[in-house]
Amino acid sequence: MSHTILLVQPGNRPETRTYSDYESVNECMEGVCRIYEEHLKRINANTPTITYDISQLFDFLDQLADISCLVYQKSTNTYAPYNKEWIKEKIYVLLKKAAGNTD
Repeated sequence: MSHTILLVQPGNRPETRTYSDYESVNECMEGVCRIYEEHLKRINANTPTITYDISQLFDFLDQLADISCLVYQKSTNTYAPYNKEWIKEKIYVLLKKAAGNTD
């Protein structure tokens, strides 16, 4: 388990920046999905059930001004930065596993 810090800037203004931390990369990727799900709930307040596919999630991530992760590296006692594309790759792997597709 590698401590992971998620940095998000939804808008162009620096004051929109937020961060959250997680005990693992997978927990962080689940957190990214929750951010999108909360966004969908806000814009579809009157819809009882909301569904989405991975391309819609990735489009949402692309619309953010910035999103990145800092992942703790035990060997060097430092945090390594990872960009939006890396986050998308990790989410893809996580959701593929969750769907039970292991091919």
